[in-house]
Amino acid sequence: MARLEAKKPPLFIGEPLTKDTVSQSLSLLSGIFKSCYGPAGRLKQLHNGGGGCVCTTSQSSALFSCLSVSHPVLRVLTASVQNHISRFSDCGLFTAILCCNLIEHFKSLNVASCTVIKISNHILSLCMDYLKSEACACRVAVDFSSIETLLCLVRSILKSKPACMLNKPEVDHLTALILKAFMFTVPCHVETNAVLGKCVIVPVKGRRVVDSTVLPGLLIEAPEIQLAKPITVKRTCSDMIKTALFCMSMSGDLCNSEGGVITVPQGICLEMSELNQLLNIGKQLVDAEVGLVVCQKVIHPSLKQYLQENQVMAVDRAGLSLMEPLSRMTGSNPIASIHSLSPSCYGSLKDVRIENFASKHFVHLIPNDPVVCSLILCNRNETAWDELKRACETAEHVLQLTIKEPLALLGGGCTETHLASYIRHKTCNLSTSSFKDMDCSRTQYQLVADGFCRSLESVACSLSHDGGETLTDMVYGHCWFVPSGFPSVSNWSDLVSKCGCGINGSAENLNWRLLQGQFGSPIILGCPIDPPVKVADFLALDCFAAKCSGLQVAVETANLILDLSCVIVDQN
Repeated sequence: MARLEAKKPPLFIGEPLTKDTVSQSLSLLSGIFKSCYGPAGRLKQLHNGGGGCVCTTSQSSALFSCLSVSHPVLRVLTASVQNHISRFSDCGLFTAILCCNLIEHFKSLNVASCTVIKISNHILSLCMDYLKSEACACRVAVDFSSIETLLCLVRSILKSKPACMLNKPEVDHLTALILKAFMFTVPCHVETNAVLGKCVIVPVKGRRVVDSTVLPGLLIEAPEIQLAKPITVKRTCSDMIKTALFCMSMSGDLCNSEGGVITVPQGICLEMSELNQLLNIGKQLVDAEVGLVVCQKVIHPSLKQYLQENQVMAVDRAGLSLMEPLSRMTGSNPIASIHSLSPSCYGSLKDVRIENFASKHFVHLIPNDPVVCSLILCNRNETAWDELKRACETAEHVLQLTIKEPLALLGGGCTETHLASYIRHKTCNLSTSSFKDMDCSRTQYQLVADGFCRSLESVACSLSHDGGETLTDMVYGHCWFVPSGFPSVSNWSDLVSKCGCGINGSAENLNWRLLQGQFGSPIILGCPIDPPVKVADFLALDCFAAKCSGLQVAVETANLILDLSCVIVDQN
């Protein structure tokens, strides 16, 4: 009999943020996030101790799915950021870095955590009210009748993923393709409950990025096509191709008896009985003038041959992931049983073609209304392709979010520094009654507000990885990066040409301050203004919905962690 161990009592950890292990782990985690941030971010190679593949990335979606943390406090942080990423796909590193900065700044203050939480929530409401107001000078309206802003939005996402290893022509090529693919998914006829279509990414590794292309409809890989004779697909009298979509196996395999016994009368062959049923389905499909049969799983060779002899193209092994876009594109209802064939389950296509791409053979299904498209995505190697696929999926999701809320925020650290300048200005003019409502003094409020603004500015500083200085101007509150190697007493206007987002192209007659200066950040008395410049061709933009959510998640998660007084760990 195995020896039984006594049950261990739970471990109580009081005031977890005061423990050195938590502070060190939080600082290490913050350093990892900051080093990955932005177009010049450093790549990370992630590999678990149990084996498996190595992931090379700087993207938050891959980073958080592969990164393992053990302390309960850090798990709260990573879980919050992962939930944000699952909903918005973008601004994951911004959320994580800001949250870590807020925790580090707030816990260093000699202010009660409950007071810090009240004040930070008030500052958060000021930020959100400003970002959602017409007076906000760090947001850009997205006009879907013109593609310039949309191109800037997609280009900013691709340029911020260094592991994709893209040069400028490749970024421009993919930016146009992603936007074209997205436009295919927008319905031509807007209804009350309009639903966007789907872009299916087709992998081609080992080819040039500029070989990537987008096609309306779906591509289904079919290696056996090269051996088959050209097939004339049967059409209906209206010149359409009737389609049938099966989500069941049509291989003729016997059903699973679940460990029971099947009694078969003498002289009956189960395999032949199954095949006869399949051939009977084939006859029904031919009689119904079906021209294309697509099966999620395997089609029996005899059934496939029978269909081909009757000018019906049969495509099997389509896979589960294509069932939903196939059904949407053709209007077919997936057939799950050989006994459920009915006229209402059939759909239609405009055309079917055979496409060859990079030694691969595909069946190209062309719909009447191209709400589904295929993005043939190429890159040099598997690591770069995996990273590029994640970037394309993020860009598609960001465009979907932008349709719902057609706004974008200035990127390159400018929204963070502008928002910090605005908060410093706004909090100087608060009435005494506001402090009474929050049950705090003006000094306490200013301490928390300064920590909040420094946290935002620290996110902007994280975009610089080469040791150069980071500045903000005293007029627009934008972020400017100085290359490394210049002394701190330099004339900054001679060293900078554009702000981080690119909207300010002139640095003349601007006053500066260092964001990481040893004397701290002085309070700006003037409210930052909107730069009188039109949208540039290569403006750095961030997703409005994703960044607003990231700001809220960062502040709320930091407040939750600050409010933790005890952690209970089960040791059994």
